[in-house]
Amino acid sequence: MKLWRSVLLIFSLSISLMVKADELTIQMLNAYGTEKMVYDIKIANINLGDTIHWISIDKGHNVEFIKKGVPEGVGKFKSKVGKNTSYTFSIPGIYAYQCTPHKTLGMIGFVVVGSDYHNLENIRKLKFLGKSKKVAKPLLETITADASKS
Repeated sequence: MKLWRSVLLIFSLSISLMVKADELTIQMLNAYGTEKMVYDIKIANINLGDTIHWISIDKGHNVEFIKKGVPEGVGKFKSKVGKNTSYTFSIPGIYAYQCTPHKTLGMIGFVVVGSDYHNLENIRKLKFLGKSKKVAKPLLETITADASKS
């Protein structure tokens, strides 16, 4: 009987320590308000283990992590154009991403995982093209301000 109680206690403790990761959906759109070629969420703040689902509401969009715009140890990630995709974030830090066909039109976004800003300087050094330069500036200012609060 004691053994059974011990097993039950261990099982109960292990269940209570399990944490279900959250999920977030980001839409890939041709227009959102007055903006054209956008993700509906430009800066996503999530926890380690969370998953983001990018949904291609309008055709012609994808998600690609920007080279040197992710934490060390993160591999290449690029979805097919026009297809929904998901990614589970297992490494903390800031991730910069873009829509490959529309990166010069300002279709960029950022994910901050685990309130970890260790790679902020690398993100600030990224060279954005076309309209993405203008779009990135206030987003990076927001991320920098958030980093200074943590």
